[in-house]
Amino acid sequence: MRLLAYSILVCLAILSGGPVVRTQVSVTGLIELLDQKTGKRLPDASEVVVWLTPLSSDEGKVAARQEQGLRLVQRHKTFEPHLLVVQRGSLVQFPNDDPFFHNVFSLFEGKRFDLGLYEAGSTRSVLFDKPGICYLFCNIHPEMSAVIVVLATPYYAVTGRGGQVSISNVVEGRYELQVWNERALPKNLDDLSREVSISEAAHSLGTISLPTNPNLATTHKNKYGRDYDSATPPNSLYAQP
Repeated sequence: MRLLAYSILVCLAILSGGPVVRTQVSVTGLIELLDQKTGKRLPDASEVVVWLTPLSSDEGKVAARQEQGLRLVQRHKTFEPHLLVVQRGSLVQFPNDDPFFHNVFSLFEGKRFDLGLYEAGSTRSVLFDKPGICYLFCNIHPEMSAVIVVLATPYYAVTGRGGQVSISNVVEGRYELQVWNERALPKNLDDLSREVSISEAAHSLGTISLPTNPNLATTHKNKYGRDYDSATPPNSLYAQP
């Protein structure tokens, strides 16, 4: 009956010259993280980003997510949250809630920026206008790291510990499915990318298995390309670019 009603609406829209009503569905799935050495399933499948990029202009004509007050806070010498997913064009604030100076910089594809040295209680912000994976660090504290995933689509989800995926209000059509996790190799991520067709009858992504290295550590230099125990250039105030 639902299919018949939808067909009638489409026919009426075509005859009247009006827009065709597109069905929206909730896309679900399950992510399982595997130890790439042993093949065993890991107990924690959190912080996996799953997104659907429209492959035609019809599916692409969709309102952006209304995300307000996006913040990545510096607190207790950490970034909170460690992972933030935003849509292209989002403004993210970086408040310093610690009682000492911090710096936030990124030299990666998602956005290259340097917020300079700024004091406790102050906030700076960045407009993320280019899709990509943006790794963030503090030039003062080497233990601080975070990731901002910038997407050109509103259709995304981030898994919790159980690995469940739920993306609501997806317009039926063809999409490119992509998956990302900080401890997965680029090749393994590329292997999971594929085209999917979403409809009322087909809205499950099934179970997606992703090999990862649970012991992989993010190593990095400071923003001058030196080890953190190297001397900082004299009289430097971390000038903004």
